[in-house]
Amino acid sequence: MQVPQRVEVVVVGAGLAGLSAATRLAAAGCDVHVLEASAAAGGRLATQRVDGFVVDRGFQVLNTGYPRVADLDVPALRMGWFWPGALLRTDEGTSRVADPRRRPQAAWDTVRAPLGSLPRKAAIGAFSARAGYWPVDRLLRAPETTAGQALLAAGVGSTAVERFFRPFLAGVLLEPELATSSRYLDLLWRSFVRGDIGLPAEGMQAVGQQLADQLPAERLHHGVRVSALGEDGQVHTDRGTVRADAVVVATDPDTAARLVPGLEASAPRQVTTHLHVLPASPWPSPLLVLGRPGGQLVNTVVLTDAQPAYSPDGRALVASSTLAPTRPEDVREEIARAHGVSPADLDHLTSVTVLGAQPAATVPLQLRRPVDLGEGLFVCGDHRDTPSIQGAMASGARTARAVLRRLRPRPDLLALQGRPAGDGPDGSDTLGAAARSGRP
Repeated sequence: MQVPQRVEVVVVGAGLAGLSAATRLAAAGCDVHVLEASAAAGGRLATQRVDGFVVDRGFQVLNTGYPRVADLDVPALRMGWFWPGALLRTDEGTSRVADPRRRPQAAWDTVRAPLGSLPRKAAIGAFSARAGYWPVDRLLRAPETTAGQALLAAGVGSTAVERFFRPFLAGVLLEPELATSSRYLDLLWRSFVRGDIGLPAEGMQAVGQQLADQLPAERLHHGVRVSALGEDGQVHTDRGTVRADAVVVATDPDTAARLVPGLEASAPRQVTTHLHVLPASPWPSPLLVLGRPGGQLVNTVVLTDAQPAYSPDGRALVASSTLAPTRPEDVREEIARAHGVSPADLDHLTSVTVLGAQPAATVPLQLRRPVDLGEGLFVCGDHRDTPSIQGAMASGARTARAVLRRLRPRPDLLALQGRPAGDGPDGSDTLGAAARSGRP
């Protein structure tokens, strides 16, 4: 498809941030075109088929506790859901920990789990209630420390930190030291308290594709690589130069920093995920199995327990993640022990190492970094908000409003865009009230 020489808005990158911006601008009547280097929309939410199995680019999930999930048609994604909780493996055996509000059948197991004394377990409940239901502006006014320090200050105890919080959060934050900002921990834990976690039937790329489908086909140009940005809205590509009144850079952080000299954007976190196939799942319920202290695994999970559509023939698909680059043979024994199966039962399917998997959210937490760089240049991505699907989509929405303020400074159009939940003017509800649509 021919790339036009003159448009109103160019969005560089068809990830969640760029698509969130582009769909809003198109709905407001802008002549917006998206240039994407790859053959598919979705950015880091990429999915492929391997021997008939659905394989995402690393272990990723959709959290309905993110407010911007309200932008999606969740039922159309045909979600499969995990239980809210995890399985712990200790020398004493396996323990099931689950949110008793939503899984009351696991309440007694949760009470008995080896996470410390009853007062320590009560502190876990109090921490969850605080994060889940205090006003967000109150959470953000709390003194900022690291996530690890905040958990200990909350009284959950070192046993719960080492056996539950550290491996669980390491799989989300992609850092095991719990050096992430306590404020981001509060916002993140709020989404877990309020939301459900699941997988689309067609894989995580379906999330980005659903946004892309909201754009006219002729507005999304795949296989177009942007090499540089010039003056007066020039976008230089391998298919020629496009001139625009506004340019939105919505790429990965490294590419954004290359295209916009002086921009502070990076994604230092990485993860390696090994996919194995088992004849059948060893578990009766869809729960994440946490890695043990001292091991290489952060977590491992039978994806098909939550989303059977990931398998072409009923066999179980297992995803196991490490934060350091590993080979399948490095962790085969550990994966087998975690699931209580023989290593010989694990049939290796593929492994995926994702460099630049996400930005860091260390102290001090910087919410809502500027997206309007002046002179018609804008930037969006989770490096502008929080390192999450929510952060990417919220920054795209925020960028669309900034572009409209420049190009269409009319009160009626600004009112049309509105300020949906999760995009408060001070950033206080970046992970605010939960989106309830599509939950089981």
